[in-house]
Amino acid sequence: MREWPGPAAARLRVASEPVFHERAFAKLNLVLHVGRPRDDGMHPVCSLFASIDLADEVHGRRGTSGGDRVKCPGVTQPNLALAAITAFRERVGGGVPAVDVRIDKRIPVAAGLGGGSADAAAVLRLVNRIAGGPLDSGELRELARTLGSDVPSQLEPRHALVQATGELVEPVELPPLAAVLVPARDGLSTRAVYAELDHMGGGREGLDPAPLRRLAAATPDELAAALENDLQPAALALRPELEATLVRIRASGALGAAVSGSGPTCFGLFADRPAAERAAASLPGALVTELRGR
Repeated sequence: MREWPGPAAARLRVASEPVFHERAFAKLNLVLHVGRPRDDGMHPVCSLFASIDLADEVHGRRGTSGGDRVKCPGVTQPNLALAAITAFRERVGGGVPAVDVRIDKRIPVAAGLGGGSADAAAVLRLVNRIAGGPLDSGELRELARTLGSDVPSQLEPRHALVQATGELVEPVELPPLAAVLVPARDGLSTRAVYAELDHMGGGREGLDPAPLRRLAAATPDELAAALENDLQPAALALRPELEATLVRIRASGALGAAVSGSGPTCFGLFADRPAAERAAASLPGALVTELRGR
């Protein structure tokens, strides 16, 4: 009988087919600067990403039904992971076997934490392994660009300075910090938040990565105090109740608090995990995580 492996498995052999495992890590936008829309409607960004240890578990193997399948229990909306498989197959051509993928969600959906993009990137890595590695890292990055602005940075999950429309990824080191995430019950559409930003006349005339590079090397207190998100006013305009969540996070002792990405997840940074856990106890629905080490 074929069974999916548990989250701790790295690679298990089930019956005659190997099952491969990848982790899809969530990210926080510690700083997100957004430019004015280009002629193609895309907004250039300059963002300091933190990779955190909250992750979806992604398993895959050669398909048994003749077609590609993605199972993601609890998620009813279209899954970017299936689009990743289709794009990979179109890029490589013949010889790519059908694949079965299962995603065990840990990252809240439509939460501004990059979960869908992380899943898509993990699936690209997974399918490349199942197919025998026909694409190198550069080719995978080029393919990831076609799937969404957050996908390229998640092919090799780590802290990064991300520019343009997500395709320029510069690895950085960040100081150790813990974080408390407070997801909202209902997700928030990234498209709607960017539309609201445009409606509010937001967007910067120019984007400069130099201050973000300096910030990556700052102390934990300095980094936490400099949290900034150009999408936050738009997210708060669409979901005003998030302001009260930010106030509660700050009151819990956070060094800094912000909305992550397009929201609606709010987060606070803390000096260490014990401090974060004490704060989370006073915040209903809160999750405790940490910035990933090397």
